[in-house]
Formats: sequence, C-alpha cells, structure tokens
Amino acid sequence: MALLDIQRVTRRFGDFTAIDDVSLAIEAGEFFTLLGPSGCGKTTLLRMIAGFDLPDAGRILLNGKDLADTPPERRPVRTVFQSYALFPHMTVEGNVAFPLEMARVPASERKARIEGALEDVRLQGFNKRYPHELSGGQRQRVAIARALVTHPAMLLLDEPLAALDAKLREDLSIELINLQKEVGIAFVYVTHDQSEALALSHRIAVMNRGRVEQLDEPSKIYGFPRTAFVADFIGHCNLFGGPVANRANDVVTVDVADLGPVRVGVAAGIANAAKGTVAIRPEKIRIAASAPEGTPDNHFRGTVEDLLYMGDVTVYRVSTPGGAKVEALLANSQSGRAKFFEVGDAVEMSWPVGAGHFIPE
Repeated sequence: MALLDIQRVTRRFGDFTAIDDVSLAIEAGEFFTLLGPSGCGKTTLLRMIAGFDLPDAGRILLNGKDLADTPPERRPVRTVFQSYALFPHMTVEGNVAFPLEMARVPASERKARIEGALEDVRLQGFNKRYPHELSGGQRQRVAIARALVTHPAMLLLDEPLAALDAKLREDLSIELINLQKEVGIAFVYVTHDQSEALALSHRIAVMNRGRVEQLDEPSKIYGFPRTAFVADFIGHCNLFGGPVANRANDVVTVDVADLGPVRVGVAAGIANAAKGTVAIRPEKIRIAASAPEGTPDNHFRGTVEDLLYMGDVTVYRVSTPGGAKVEALLANSQSGRAKFFEVGDAVEMSWPVGAGHFIPE
C-alpha cells in the first residue's frame, strides 16, 4: 500500500478547474516532485495534501486513512514554504520548538527533539541566533528542522529554493538529497524548475492545466516524453510534427513540413497513417561544416541564424532552406570563448534513427 494515495481528486475555483481528476500514489521514503508551469495546479494539490484546501471530488488517503475530516494541524505532514515563514522575534531554538509547544510535547522531551532536528540539518550551535542573523540557506534549514521536529510521515516543500541564487540553489539541492536519505521520510516537492526536479527526484509528475501529463522516473521523463508538452517543458527539445509517410519494422518516416522526411524508431502499434511528433534533444544532433562519411539517417543542411554561448556549451539555432528551425548543441572543448561557428555559416546537421523519440498524436 502506498503511503499517500490521491484518488481522482478535482478542485474548482468558480469556473476554473485547478485540479482535474488527478490520481497518483507516493511511496514511503520517496522524493516525489510535482513539476509544471505557473498555474498548472501543483501548489493547489500540495495545499490539499496539507489540509489547507479541500477537494471538490475524490479522496486523499494517508496510510489508508481518508484525510477529509482531518484538519491541517492533526495531519502527520508538515510544510516548508518558499518564504520559510520563520518567526523573526524567535531564536532558531524557539522557531523549532514552536510546533512541539503546539502539540503539547512535555518540556522534558523538547530539548532532545530540538537538538536532533538541528543536527539533521547541520545547524548545531545555532540555537540562540535569530533569523536575521542567518543566511538564506540557513533559514531554509531552520524551516526544515521545524518541520521535522514532530517526526512527520511526510514533508511537503513548496518551491523552497526559488528565492535563492543559482549557486546556493545547487548547493542546497545536494543537501536536500542527502537530508532526505538521512531522515528517510517521503518528500513531496513542488517546483517549476525542470533541472531542479531532474536532479532531486526519484519520480516526477509533470502537470499541465490541472492534469498529470506524465508520471515517471527523471531519466524516462527526459528521454521518453509521452506528450509534446512534456518534451518541450523538460529541457530544450526540437519538435518536428507531421504524418507518418512510411513504416519499415520499428522505424517510421515522418514527413515534416519545411524540413523533409525524418526517420525515427517507434514502439509497436503505430499505424502508417498516423500523425505524430519527433522529439530530438539538441545534444543528440551532430553539427559540422560538412557531414563526414557514413552520415546517419537524418541529414539536413542549414545556416546558423543565432547562437547562445553558455560556457561549457554553445547552442546553435539553424535555419534550413525550407524554413525549419533546428536547435543543436556543441560542447566547448577549448578554453575561453570558443565559438566553432558564426552567424551566417553554412552547416550540416545529422542524427541517427535511435536519437529521436516518436510521440504519436
């Protein structure tokens, strides 16, 4: 039995459906992420798990028990908000002690519980400091310690890294992974940041317009997206749509307007007359001044229209004679600003059949 079982949950606000018949299960000890753009429903779903909002239809079960009649303070889950919501007039110790006081935990037990929670987040010795004396990362860890001190069955995190700079987000992402392993409880994490979700999660539910478009492991979400939305939202991806012109065993040829025929591997059950989209990641495309001998099946010429230097890689946007736009990525193996092509350069792009992924309509 799953730790948390969300069964056909719907939530409406007037004429707007924020959550539309969503079902998913979260296992004990899992780092589970709700990922999607603003307004997709991920925070609404988190609020319903926490008890701050109630579904209009469906059920939310924790350890097999329906939570409908359980108020937030009595649910064995705790939430860490983006703002951290620390009390500025209380010390670190006071903030962490607050939920214990609300739960009427005997004073004789509190000190050990507080020390244990601060040790979990590596803030030993910070007991007497106030929030304004801490860094952003330290404040986040205090918020997590406060959530963990009551030994919840599940920790809910609502974009806790969003307000931090990029380097600190990276450092704290690693800390969150290690912390989740150490405490061993389920984390349900809400974010709109794709790279953050891919790095942190055991599984990801990609949400769009109140529905779950795909629920899978990060590598499968990235490498085998089930919908064009997932392919486009997770990282950078070229999407070439069109009818299936031909099929030979497990390879189909998609007739892509403005580009031409694109060959891609498929699973069983795709009819010759079907339409679909070929998803190909920029890093899978070879870009060169001229194609070498033995060029793979998909081979197209074009002109560099734009480029984006990103330090370790350069992203090239290439326009083909038919007017298609293709994005290709080239690693920078030289020091300094290594640009291998300039805007206006003629290039040839190629990729093998197995590099793309077919998404049927």
